[in-house]
Amino acid sequence: QLNSLLNCCATCLMRCSIAFSAVYQAVSTFGRLLMTIGSIRAWRSLVTVTKRVNHSLSLPLPGPLLEFLDPQEQLEVRVGGQARLHCAFRSCSVPVASCWIYNRETRVESSDTDSSVEISQACPDDAGTYTILVRNRRGLAQHTVTLSVIDRPHPPASSPMVSQLSSCSLVLSWSGPSYDGGTAVTGYVVEVRREGTEKPEDWTEVTTRCKNTSYRIRSVLEPLGEYRFRVRAYNLAGVSEPSEVSDCIKMDTRGEPKEESQSYVTVTIDTTHKVKDHYNVHEKLGVGKFGQVFRLSHKETGQVCAGKFYRAHSSKAKAVARREIELMNCLHHPKLVQCLGAYDTRSEIIMVMEYIAGGELFERIADDNFEHTEPTSARYMHQLLEGMQYIHRQNIVHLDLKPENIVCVDTTGTRIKIIDFGLAAKLEPGTPLMVMHGTPDFVAPEVISYEPVGLATDMWSIGVICFILLSGELPFQGNSDAETLSLVTAARYEFDQESFEDISDQAKDFITSLLKKDTRCRLLCDEALAHPWMASFTLLCFAFLMLNRPLKNSTLHGSVLLFTNHCWKMTVLFSLSPPPHPEASWSPAAEQAIQTLDQELQSEPRFQQVLRDTSQPRGSSARLACRVQGYPEPEVVWFKDEETVESSSRVTMEYDGMCELVLTDLGPADTGVYKCRATNDLGEALCSAKLTVEL
Repeated sequence: QLNSLLNCCATCLMRCSIAFSAVYQAVSTFGRLLMTIGSIRAWRSLVTVTKRVNHSLSLPLPGPLLEFLDPQEQLEVRVGGQARLHCAFRSCSVPVASCWIYNRETRVESSDTDSSVEISQACPDDAGTYTILVRNRRGLAQHTVTLSVIDRPHPPASSPMVSQLSSCSLVLSWSGPSYDGGTAVTGYVVEVRREGTEKPEDWTEVTTRCKNTSYRIRSVLEPLGEYRFRVRAYNLAGVSEPSEVSDCIKMDTRGEPKEESQSYVTVTIDTTHKVKDHYNVHEKLGVGKFGQVFRLSHKETGQVCAGKFYRAHSSKAKAVARREIELMNCLHHPKLVQCLGAYDTRSEIIMVMEYIAGGELFERIADDNFEHTEPTSARYMHQLLEGMQYIHRQNIVHLDLKPENIVCVDTTGTRIKIIDFGLAAKLEPGTPLMVMHGTPDFVAPEVISYEPVGLATDMWSIGVICFILLSGELPFQGNSDAETLSLVTAARYEFDQESFEDISDQAKDFITSLLKKDTRCRLLCDEALAHPWMASFTLLCFAFLMLNRPLKNSTLHGSVLLFTNHCWKMTVLFSLSPPPHPEASWSPAAEQAIQTLDQELQSEPRFQQVLRDTSQPRGSSARLACRVQGYPEPEVVWFKDEETVESSSRVTMEYDGMCELVLTDLGPADTGVYKCRATNDLGEALCSAKLTVEL
């Protein structure tokens, strides 16, 4: 009963966190009382409990060694503004050292509870990731804050270019800014000025809500009128300066143009001329893994084209470019972009391509002004299948079908073309083809498994594109590329009830028939075109137009815009191994910072609580205790009258911040002066007390 009572008392004392000196004084008084009534056994139990109480009080508080308190994840500030990166933390012990790492430099702001970095008049060079390292003597923690310094974007990179000119309308196309200001460009302002007026105020805004890099102008133009155009980009921070002014454009009087029948050419690579001999090279339109794309205009005819400049310093790189040209000579179809010429120089190969001004299909879908319906999706899918049907009949696979490789012929109609045959390949009978490239959200399971690919591989990507067209969501979107690939491999997806609420069962069946893991079960182009959803899309279109019932698309625009920032870039597969432990991959700057923090924490040993003289009766137990701190952790040695104390059956020593020496069954020989010496690389500390054994 006495032991139970003592344990209960000890637990209460520990919960109340009473200082050890008070605990020890109270227990010692109780112990003397027990000794007077001759309860030696109870006294020994009391000593054990006392040791347990003291040890518990010397331990750190429960919880992590270092913990960040509601830390910042991202901070956005405009150019010229003030940024304060702040991080509060809690440590189980002091002292604490902290520092910030940015661009291989350390910025030290140390305290025991928080740290911050102040940046006045922020500039774009200040943007980036700031990592705070916090260290105490028991461990290390890190947290990263991303700072975005936003500014208004640069002007559009090119002057507006005119196409589809008629008596009172035209289509303007331009290139986006070379720098978006640190945050996404959200739109463009199109301005027009009638020729003959030179005052700045004569510029008139045609639209302030253009979301794409092309725009059809109808309302402000007059027949035979002469106009110039310019464009501004804008983001959350403001509106850019205007682009370069376009050439003077005189409105055509011949009426609306009719679609001309397309003629095709078989390209022979020109090795005797340079592209600049025949074409003017204008602004950059894009950058890819192969090289760059520029707008071209023919010096004699004025025909506008796109120049795909391959970096080809090696024979292997040139072979890849030549293979693409050979394949495109086999792909003459209205739904496929055409190659119009090619030039081979010492360092590069240039492919002259058909210029398509309508922009990417998904840019149009993301436009708030674009009414998108299920029949419209079916129309796009029908054209995609027509183009792919022609490609597959040539026994060629595209292997990189994704929304950015589907472009609109113009800014108003629904005609599309398939582009980018850089990864396309011709299937040879009896020779299996296996590839290790693709974009995670669109790649088929057999590519991930490194199994032979075929015509059905493209059909999987078509199913993913259809899913996105109808819902605005990705069917296999994971939190990382590895998770996405895992979902693709398992062919695991679902039709979200809200996103597919207004979508027909035939459309869902069409998608399901394409997203089959077994390639033998997927529809091929001929079968897909014959699917009931495809066969009836004209009837569906008529019904939806009569009912004026657009797709429920409350999440479409947001999802597509997020999606364009998420995965529309070529990714080399497959990196599925788990990331290394953070401390195994520190940068040189972080390694240096950790060493600096470690040095800051180092200190020679010193006693926070010293030994005290004590007297104990013969046959009892004595406990000598002191508290020492130091870093690196000190080595502790006990002495009695200058002789080292060794552990034995009745002498025990423990050290965990609190140094303890316990002697049981005391006798006259135990009387003496006891010393505790703590030593580390920086120095040593010593404290002593006298133990008297009463006879």
